[in-house]
Amino acid sequence: MSTITVRKLQSSEPSLPLGERLIAAGLITDDQLQVALTEQSRSDEPLGRILVRLGLISEAMLRDTLGESLGHESIDLSSVVPDPDALQMIPKNIARRYHLLPINFDKNEKVLTIAMADTYNVVAIDQTAALIGSEIGLETLVAGEAEIEAAIEQFYQFELSIQGILHEIDTGEVDKLNLAIEHEEYSHPLIRLVDAILADAVKRDASDIHLEPEAGFLRVRYRIDGVMRQVMALHRSYWPGMVVRLKVMSKMNIAETRAPQDGRISLRLAGRPIDFRVACQQTTHGENFVLRVLDRQKGILPLEKLNLAKDTLTNVQVMMARPEGIILVTGPTGSGKTTTLYSMLNYRNDESVNIMTLEDPVEYPMAMIRQTSLNEAAKLDFANGIRSMMRQDPDIILVGEIRDEETAEMAFRAAMTGHQVFSTLHTNSALGAMPRLIDIGVKPQIMAGNIIGIVAQRLVRRLCRHCKQAYAPDATEMKLLSADSSKPLLLYKENGCDTCNFLGFKGRVAVVEVLKIDAKMDELIARAATRQEMLDAAEANGFRDLADDAVRHVLAGSTSLSEISRVVDLTTRVG
Repeated sequence: MSTITVRKLQSSEPSLPLGERLIAAGLITDDQLQVALTEQSRSDEPLGRILVRLGLISEAMLRDTLGESLGHESIDLSSVVPDPDALQMIPKNIARRYHLLPINFDKNEKVLTIAMADTYNVVAIDQTAALIGSEIGLETLVAGEAEIEAAIEQFYQFELSIQGILHEIDTGEVDKLNLAIEHEEYSHPLIRLVDAILADAVKRDASDIHLEPEAGFLRVRYRIDGVMRQVMALHRSYWPGMVVRLKVMSKMNIAETRAPQDGRISLRLAGRPIDFRVACQQTTHGENFVLRVLDRQKGILPLEKLNLAKDTLTNVQVMMARPEGIILVTGPTGSGKTTTLYSMLNYRNDESVNIMTLEDPVEYPMAMIRQTSLNEAAKLDFANGIRSMMRQDPDIILVGEIRDEETAEMAFRAAMTGHQVFSTLHTNSALGAMPRLIDIGVKPQIMAGNIIGIVAQRLVRRLCRHCKQAYAPDATEMKLLSADSSKPLLLYKENGCDTCNFLGFKGRVAVVEVLKIDAKMDELIARAATRQEMLDAAEANGFRDLADDAVRHVLAGSTSLSEISRVVDLTTRVG
């Protein structure tokens, strides 16, 4: 029998019987438990199944209680889209026999995630191990038995791969009108096609999905590691049905075809919860859809995992230690500002502080943090929202973006009255924040003493660690890197392999500059000093700009010189 690794949230066996746990949670009474136990004595059914059959608890209650009892995370299968690769690894008859559903197969980690009704069923785990091989690990999630049985019939019966679904559509009739029904049967191929595209984008680590109608076809593009990439072209006739499906999923008005609409989709893909922020807009050839993929697992990173230089991380931590003032994160759209801000909030998040956020919209839900989305209908904009939050006794306030004079005024007023404020600003560099704030309408005297620090950042693609190629740099490259030409140096460049889809890059890394505002810088800000004066003062205090941090990543072998040249201006290093 092959050996297998089973990942668990806890290693302990359940400490209390199921019935006692349900009573302790207030879900059933002693009398109800006795009725179920009497029923169990007359049959071989598990207690949980009897309680559900008698209508004393729901399947969801049983699933969550079992998950807690067994020390495993529970999963609601009603919003799950399984990975076709995972389903192919476990035959339907085995899945039905042992009440398990394959959810996801991670090819990089070689881990298969399955949902089980009984995660301590050794026979089921051993049989699964024999099927998938000893080199693949198992991650188990708890799900209700009835949910698993329904999901097995639903997902094993139909084709789930994109190519298979397209073939099915091409060879059969499709009734697009049925898509408007919210509780439609999963048998409809266009429903599965939309789900398959969403699942495929998440598996490829895409940050955005673009569905773009043209005159004769539908273009599907993903933004992967910051770069747009066309992944498929579909026949134009598929698009009307797909539009209806997307609008139903994101709770948009399916009758509205001219005005822009926004929505949100929540699904369980690749074994974890994924949200999609959906925006549609009318174009020449039909409604254009863009879906932002919000992966909580990748969107909220510990501060230490941001790959900051040691002194940069120290500066950020020192800045956050100040009790009042504003910390700004700057950079263009898609430069990772939100991820950095959430990491900073997560660093400060504990029971001793009250953190409140005002976002457009809330991207990642966080425990213990009061998060609010802007609401045009309720006339809640950034300025009014800050005014309202000030009456909620906050210690830390996150303002999604400072974009006008009124928002800036309220943010600085909050900072001046003893609050720590985090926000974003669209500028090209840390030093560029001062003229931008002046342009918005903030006076230099107000800025001085109230800005704690400014973080500017970009995202560059990380070289694929499986196929990157080493080479010796030439004289020009040595000059760009300010490297000692007398010492041998190896750099790396992209190549391409199966792991990175032959792009040479996989993942991204942040290039960061941190400007910590001290007393001397406050004085320069107050008298509206020139940019060069501020830069000289910052460099005297150890400031490193974006180009310096980008070069650090090149020398560490994380990325290539050509990649940082695409994102950061290196011309100042040649003069």
